[in-house]
Amino acid sequence: MARPTLEIRDLRVSIEGKEILKGLNLTVRGGEVHALMGPNGSGKSTLAYTLMGHPRYVVEDGEILMDGEDLLEMEPDERARRGLFLAFQYPVEIPGVTVANFLRTAYNAIHGNGQEISVLEFHKKLKEEMAALEIDEEFAGRYLNEGFSGGEKKRHEILQMAMLKPRIAIMDETDSGLDIDALKIVAEGVNRQRSDQLGVLVITHYQRILRYLQPDYVHILLDGQIVRSGGRELAEELEAKGYDWLKSEITT
Repeated sequence: MARPTLEIRDLRVSIEGKEILKGLNLTVRGGEVHALMGPNGSGKSTLAYTLMGHPRYVVEDGEILMDGEDLLEMEPDERARRGLFLAFQYPVEIPGVTVANFLRTAYNAIHGNGQEISVLEFHKKLKEEMAALEIDEEFAGRYLNEGFSGGEKKRHEILQMAMLKPRIAIMDETDSGLDIDALKIVAEGVNRQRSDQLGVLVITHYQRILRYLQPDYVHILLDGQIVRSGGRELAEELEAKGYDWLKSEITT
């Protein structure tokens, strides 16, 4: 199977008439982990929600292609069926829907057309993935995100990735609110899924999760544009010097 490819070309996005993304270019391929860093208000979450088709975000210009197909012509559910996945910064609660029922319904919605997973096979796989993420088995019977701690919500996002097998995963500040132990477990959960059939874009403020994920590329987003790209050393330099250092370099 060909490696998945997400291509973002000269993307311009506005919210309520204000331009947030101002010509963003980025390509993520299967087997790669990209980190997107930037200060508050730079457009990181705007990019994540635009990729998934949130109606609040208006694409003014540019293209988003996945495996050569125009994502902007697809509804959010179709984007998910094509293999695009978003781990939310603030996952929502869904009372009355258990984790197990949510995941099996989502799996069958994405992988349907005769490929529905049996109840027995689903629960076997769910048990394996929960054990790998050090999630107690009773978790499967709880209502989705209701009463979950911050760490439990983020582990559930990684559990979704493991069960749904996306081709391109967007992780919007998955490290926020995690203590060091939970951070390691979440990062290890992502690392276990790394393959040529998965491309990952990690959106973050800090490099602490990058110590465990070891991204292939780091990109810095300022004022709606990627202003610099490099390897892991770029994140380390940024943490040592701060965003003001980079802003001053760009303007001089």
